[in-house]
Amino acid sequence: MQSPEVPKTKRIVLIAHDNKKEDLVEWVQLHKDILSKHHLYATGTTGKIVHERTDLPVHRFLSGPLGGDQQIGAKIVDGEIDVVIFFWDPLTAQPHDPDVKALLRIAVLYNIPIANNRRSADYLISSDLLASSYKKTTIDYNTGLPIY
Repeated sequence: MQSPEVPKTKRIVLIAHDNKKEDLVEWVQLHKDILSKHHLYATGTTGKIVHERTDLPVHRFLSGPLGGDQQIGAKIVDGEIDVVIFFWDPLTAQPHDPDVKALLRIAVLYNIPIANNRRSADYLISSDLLASSYKKTTIDYNTGLPIY
């Protein structure tokens, strides 16, 4: 069972489609001081690029098309991910679109904050809640009631 509290040090996933990787790296560079206080995770290529360009430690999963999105989804279900920053490309069809949709579905189901573009990522990273513990609420989908 998941812990009812999100820790002060967050477990943040970084994901970017190919056309958005440069944008994500620039965003990480701008927020390097804040992100360095948290545990970073990423899909394969994104994690490699972020680490090489920022020197931040990044735990890497497989590339998204090779199962990385599903690995992250499993970590969300296990309560091991707190925030998802996913710069996705809405103009380019992805061969693994069903995996992306499944990841987004799981994140919403488990009440994980998600930023899908630079502005929403800026809002998330600047929230006071990012640097503090947080009592989370999830929904028991059998009863429709919140679980605290």
